Amino acid sequence: MENKKKLIAGIVGGIVGLALIGAVAYLYINLDDQRKENKAMQELAELDKKEMENEYQQFANQYSEMRMQISNDSIIAQLTAEQEKTEKLLKELKETKTNDAREIARLKKELATVRAILRNYVIEIDSLNRLNHNLTEENSRIKGQYNEATRQIEGLNTERASLSEKVAIAAQLDATGISMQLKNKRGKSTNNTSKCKSVQVNFSIAKNVTAANGTKTFYVRITTPSGTVLSGGGSFAYQNRQLEATMKKTIEYDGQEKSLTLYWNVSQSLMEGTYQVSIFADGNMIGSRSFSFK
Repeated sequence: MENKKKLIAGIVGGIVGLALIGAVAYLYINLDDQRKENKAMQELAELDKKEMENEYQQFANQYSEMRMQISNDSIIAQLTAEQEKTEKLLKELKETKTNDAREIARLKKELATVRAILRNYVIEIDSLNRLNHNLTEENSRIKGQYNEATRQIEGLNTERASLSEKVAIAAQLDATGISMQLKNKRGKSTNNTSKCKSVQVNFSIAKNVTAANGTKTFYVRITTPSGTVLSGGGSFAYQNRQLEATMKKTIEYDGQEKSLTLYWNVSQSLMEGTYQVSIFADGNMIGSRSFSFK
């Protein structure tokens, strides 16, 4: 009987021991699993924190880049303030321990706000850039139109100047049929200079409807073979200088052909040779011809 009790006690003790060993083993396994789980959660938390830090840094960089893309001082100031705020939050995140769940949650919420604000600025700046691009294109178009208008005006001015020059040339009078005759004391024509008592010059003013009508003075300038000018007709302006005239005549010109005859009295004998007769009016030489006498 005594042996039976000892046997039962031994069996019970063995069972209890096995139960204790099993319990210890179970606790050990559970603790090991918990440590592994905690380590995995720690690693995930650190990875999450690192990703948040990268996002904060990326957003701060984007603010800096956007500031370089615009010239609006007001928006630049706003972007600068947001960049400084983002960098401050990034610094706070870096100083926060991974297991500080409350602070991490707060900074994650702040990150979402920064993301939303940045998105709004991206949209606004993109809109401003498109507007600026459109304005630049419009400015280029208007500048092109202005340059084209300027070229047309310059072309018209050149054309007008050319036309004015043509009109001025067309309006210039023309002396035709110029003749020079030597007259003796009886008023007869002679080629003998020693017998000449007067000089007669004839010419016609051609019809010109372009020329201005009104009083016009015609100057006759006779140059002798020696190069001197037969004087007596006063002086007139020609090419910014005053020239001596042999004789002159003033008439009323109406655009129609006019014939003129002028006389010059000889006060001393004329020399033999070639004489040059030139006709002037309105500051222009309108005709010239040479004549030879013995």
